[in-house]
Amino acid sequence: MHADRHSGQREPHNGQSYVAGRTDEPLAFITVPGLLDQVCAEHGASMAAIFAEQDVSLSWYSLRDRADELATALLALGIRRGNRVAIWSPNRVEWLIAQFGTARIGAILVNINPAYQAKELEFALAKVRARVLIMARSLKSSDYVEILRSIAPEIDRESAATVESEFYTPRLPSLKHIILLSDQKHSGGSGSSRHHADEQTPAGIMSWRALLSAGGPAHRRRLAGLTAQLDPDDVINIQFTSGTTGSPKGAALSHFSIVNNARYCAAAMQLSSSDTLCIPVPLYHCFGMVLGVLACASVGSGMVFPGESFSAVSTLEALHRYRCTALHGVPTMFINMLEYSDFEQYDLSSLRTGIMAGALCPSQTMQRVIDQMHMKEVTIAYGMTETSPVSFQSDTDDRVDLRVSTVGRVHPHVEVKIIDENGRIVGVGEQGELCTRGYLVMQGYWGESADTMADAIDRAGWMHTGDLAVIDAAGYCRIVGRIKDMLIRGGENIYPREIEEFLMGYATIKDVQVFGVPDAALGEVVCCWVVPKEGTLIDENAIKELCTGSIAHFKVPTHVRIVREFPMTVTGKPQKFAMREQMIQQLSEP
Repeated sequence: MHADRHSGQREPHNGQSYVAGRTDEPLAFITVPGLLDQVCAEHGASMAAIFAEQDVSLSWYSLRDRADELATALLALGIRRGNRVAIWSPNRVEWLIAQFGTARIGAILVNINPAYQAKELEFALAKVRARVLIMARSLKSSDYVEILRSIAPEIDRESAATVESEFYTPRLPSLKHIILLSDQKHSGGSGSSRHHADEQTPAGIMSWRALLSAGGPAHRRRLAGLTAQLDPDDVINIQFTSGTTGSPKGAALSHFSIVNNARYCAAAMQLSSSDTLCIPVPLYHCFGMVLGVLACASVGSGMVFPGESFSAVSTLEALHRYRCTALHGVPTMFINMLEYSDFEQYDLSSLRTGIMAGALCPSQTMQRVIDQMHMKEVTIAYGMTETSPVSFQSDTDDRVDLRVSTVGRVHPHVEVKIIDENGRIVGVGEQGELCTRGYLVMQGYWGESADTMADAIDRAGWMHTGDLAVIDAAGYCRIVGRIKDMLIRGGENIYPREIEEFLMGYATIKDVQVFGVPDAALGEVVCCWVVPKEGTLIDENAIKELCTGSIAHFKVPTHVRIVREFPMTVTGKPQKFAMREQMIQQLSEP
């Protein structure tokens, strides 16, 4: 199947930047629980998931049983098809159970970013009118219970210890039940597991153990019939965009879109039931939930989750201990692992494939991943939450230079065009905005106006990504940058990615981010933040000297900062807006 993954693909049509993926293999018209039943039928007794930090291991059969246990309990709470169940938790086994348990009865899972604070949490829960919130007790320095208490102090007064008791807070009137996960190990959904004492759970919150004991035989008998009534075109997942400008928007994704996207990502990696995929990326994001969990479910691969959140050492330990053959991550994760002081003590020779996505991959990093991590077949993927998420992906045998300079070629059953500012398709090799159309495009932003939707998806069904891209004659796509990232210095258009790619070619630089800051004379000027490699010395003037004479004078950074790290999202993406705000503050100080 993989050898001719792109056979039948139309190369750019009549010299225009339009490509369409092959269609020889049909899309699968099935639901998420249908996919789980399929993998159970073929690989049910095989290992499905290991959560190393919780010391939990599940077969596909066990995972389905746990998911059915949760689905039964949710029915007892009165949750029905289309109701929204939010989950606010790092990578834990309960997250996986919730993903399949909600889908079993057609409840829509709402992914809440584990980094959200009170304002963001309240916004998301109110936007989707969530009826249930499943939440961890804490993550790192965030005390989730305290954050929720600041929104809903009623958690200490209202009683929700039983199925019949519904929680109420005036700020979130739709929220009827709050479920708290245990902090203890072995909390994989079994009623016999050890949990926090009940008195440590506020009166208005139900424990995970209490929830799972809520369902009865009558509810369990309804599951098969309810699942049979589900439509693959139903919305089954709401994922919030990053909200770098304005409030986050909830992308509504269907069974059909995420299941098929997972299938094609697995095919591009040549993933099979003999593989074990290490997933250090967060489950709340498409990278973990779709490209990780559902991709594995589509072929019967095993999954290993090293910890609640990413750390280089826990990921390396998991790769070594469980002999993983595949690994997902953003470039920063790979860099951190490669530069870990005891990297050489871990045997990574079992690794073969995986996905690197989310940011520019420096060529040196790619070569080290191939040579030192043995991932000769690692693929590069590109997409966005609104497209379920992947639209382009490299092949396992693409040349290294193509894997660092492009994001591969278009996925099956996906159309892409590049347009200019007037909406017209540009020629091959010309730069413009990338637009995507096909099964993978979201059904819309949950609860948003028609005007907001029209800005994202036009009348012909094209998703406007906001990314600047170029497609070559062979159909390979290169992402140039974000339209909104473009800065204008004295009338000159500057795309930060070009400067970033130039600077990443230097051995002393670990990572770099370029953005614009206001300037009274020129409107905007270039600002550059640089993270040097361990054990190297580089100063701000050296960065400017590297650029001078090598790139156009107006692209040479006016301001340079040497930093230890960037502000990052939970998925490991640099937050340019946060850097810009910090720089504006610094530059305004006397």
